[in-house]
Amino acid sequence: MFSKRFTVFRLLGFDVKIDLTWLVLAVLVTWTLARGVFPLYFPELSRQTYWLMGIGGTLGLLVSIVFHELSHSVVARRYGLPITGITLFIFGGVAEMTDEPPSPKAEFLMAAAGPLASFVLALVLYAALLTMGEADLPLSVRGVLFYLVYLNVLVAVFNLIPAFPLDGGRMLRAALWHWKGDIRWSTRLSSSIGSGFGLVLIALAVLAVLQGNFIIGMWWFLIGMFIRTAAGMSYQQLLLREALRGELVRRFMNASPVTVSPSISLQELVDDYIYQYQFKMFPVAEHSRLLGCVTTREVRVVPRGDWTRHTVRDVFKTCSPENTIAPDAEALDALTLMARTGSSRLMVVDSGTLVGIITLKDLMRFLSLKFELEEQGDGALGKSSGPIDLFRT
Repeated sequence: MFSKRFTVFRLLGFDVKIDLTWLVLAVLVTWTLARGVFPLYFPELSRQTYWLMGIGGTLGLLVSIVFHELSHSVVARRYGLPITGITLFIFGGVAEMTDEPPSPKAEFLMAAAGPLASFVLALVLYAALLTMGEADLPLSVRGVLFYLVYLNVLVAVFNLIPAFPLDGGRMLRAALWHWKGDIRWSTRLSSSIGSGFGLVLIALAVLAVLQGNFIIGMWWFLIGMFIRTAAGMSYQQLLLREALRGELVRRFMNASPVTVSPSISLQELVDDYIYQYQFKMFPVAEHSRLLGCVTTREVRVVPRGDWTRHTVRDVFKTCSPENTIAPDAEALDALTLMARTGSSRLMVVDSGTLVGIITLKDLMRFLSLKFELEEQGDGALGKSSGPIDLFRT
């Protein structure tokens, strides 16, 4: 879902990150407000004022999204659900969960917290708008506040649509889960509704383009595609979690990994290890002591002509939570870490000692076989063709 992210601040124990795609949204929103919305409703102001209002509106959008997602995160933490952070991206924001909610009640309250927070923020801003109006404060300030009131109401109402993974869709899933007692069935049904809603938005996008509203049509199309894709991915992630639940890293790791010495040259590393074993990462060890790891990414930053003059010691990365995992950790944690870091291999370390390597390929092979066997057997995993296709790409 995300490309390059960076942390901007930490709030109530949660890292707030911005994906690079959110910068595109910020530019588009600022431009739209400064050149279209504010001049339309407040025609007597200067161009410079419109741009300042546009920037203020975009900053208010950021605060509104963070407040919305923070409410999800606080409630999730109250019920023991791990949240790794809040990420802002081109379609808004998301609280990053690493597991499913423990109960329908926790799911419902966590989902409802977002729209409720947006409604509350809209009411607070509206009260401030009335107060500022009475104080005869600048029209530009009142204009930005009016926009933020409208924005938060719109965010709350849109998120209440019962289309998973929107908040309304999660509330629907919670209700279905409570009714049937089956989270998989509830997720499959609510995800199907979310996918259908995505198709409706895509159809409206085509209609808008045919009527000459290209910009509106483009945004409806992108949002529709995002909701449709996210709905399918949410169901796939549930299947992944259930398939790997209780499975430990030590079951999948290679207990005899190939290691490299820090003293060999990068040319030797490429010729004798990378090309021979066709791995992108190798543990670096000296006298049975693990030092870290070296990947093809570190090699690429060194000019090819200098490979013979530099050793692995010059470029390797030390051990960190980003490239290591414990043998008794859950395999799902390893898969999550690989997805977050973009790595396909992790060092399995126990008390500072290298005990193995776990790879994405091994995990995917196990999952593909498990889906295939259990689907043909008792059908416990339901329709699994989506996840299996994903593994084979």
